[in-house]
Amino acid sequence: MPYQSPISPGRSWYEDTAGPRPEYPALDGSRQADVVIIGGGFTGLSAAAHLAKAGSDVVLIEAHRFGDGASGRNGGQLGTGQRAWAEELEAEYGLTRARALFGLAEEAKAHLLEFAEANKIDIDYAPGQMSVAHKKRFVDGYKAHAETMASRFSYPHISFMDARETAERLGSAHFFGGVRDVGTGHIHPLKLVVGTARVAAEAGAHLYESTPATGIVASGGKVLVTTPTGTITADKCLIAANAYGGTLEPVSAAHIMPIGSFIGATVPLGADSPVLPGGESVDDSRFVVRYFRKSKDGRLLFGGREIYAVSDPKDIHIGIRKQIAEIYPALKDVEITHGWGGYVGITVPRKPFVREVMPNVISAGGYSGHGVMLSNFVGKLYAETVAGNRDRLKLIEDLKIPSFPGGRTFRTPLLFLALNWFALRDRF
Repeated sequence: MPYQSPISPGRSWYEDTAGPRPEYPALDGSRQADVVIIGGGFTGLSAAAHLAKAGSDVVLIEAHRFGDGASGRNGGQLGTGQRAWAEELEAEYGLTRARALFGLAEEAKAHLLEFAEANKIDIDYAPGQMSVAHKKRFVDGYKAHAETMASRFSYPHISFMDARETAERLGSAHFFGGVRDVGTGHIHPLKLVVGTARVAAEAGAHLYESTPATGIVASGGKVLVTTPTGTITADKCLIAANAYGGTLEPVSAAHIMPIGSFIGATVPLGADSPVLPGGESVDDSRFVVRYFRKSKDGRLLFGGREIYAVSDPKDIHIGIRKQIAEIYPALKDVEITHGWGGYVGITVPRKPFVREVMPNVISAGGYSGHGVMLSNFVGKLYAETVAGNRDRLKLIEDLKIPSFPGGRTFRTPLLFLALNWFALRDRF
């Protein structure tokens, strides 16, 4: 199979609150284009919008519906910087390059918000994010991180929280401390997907849903992408399938691993609820991270049950409710109205994967849980590359991303063992 079907154990809260979600036709027949894009998530739709606005003839195909993968089903948190903390990047790449990567991510954040505002996309943006320590020994690291961001990366928006402040801001004494970032926030991701598709279509991009790519060949200076009904011939191609690429292209498959992540939405908690009184989003220090926030209508959106194989859990609600109760005991019997999941694309070092995988074909993905902000911007950087400026995309292309060990046969079971070991370590 060249693509994977999304995990869809239940309808997401996002689908019920995104408003009108236009359907786009399937491609019937063959055609030509300047650029063909495979994948209708944040990266592909952003690239289509920017390319079409610049005058390129763009064809984008999506195997299912736009946003049915990670882009329309994620936690909605923007974050700050790359997936790895800036000081980790400094240790690996040096201060100059770490600052450049951080600056690129800050531009990505600003671009997302400016793009939404300029194109009148209501993404339900809410400010504030907290990262919290689930073990006491991690607290000093969070304190040092806040100091480093201000002194070495000129980012003054992160402040350290001791255990008391953390408990007040979360409405829970479960954590030992952390940091609060007032320079970022969280959004309704499916609204951004729908809005970006509209912008791309209005700019002249040719968008097709229910059109899987069944093969890709680069030959004679052209790229040929086959579909069930014909072939798209283009000068350039962007593979933006991320965790849903399957075996379509072997280099991407070797570097990007799909893992399943699941979210539950509770009933509205009410105006008097002590949960997250400031409205910030939260992520914790577990390797198998837990992430949560309140929606615009006061629901707790809680994610944190990951799987590392492609089978669905039998009951998302039970696992999610159990994790909620660990942090908020008063919610042990809370009603969960929605439970859903999807695949997230990760890489070994949890950094994005961007590579030219064959002549005139660039693949992008592996955002490792930090894709709301970065993937949209990678789409813009790809459009810059087509226009002749590859310098900024090269900052990401040059990241050291090894392939997963074990090849196609053993990489999934090896990852399952490794990540379950990390999940066990999170408990002790």
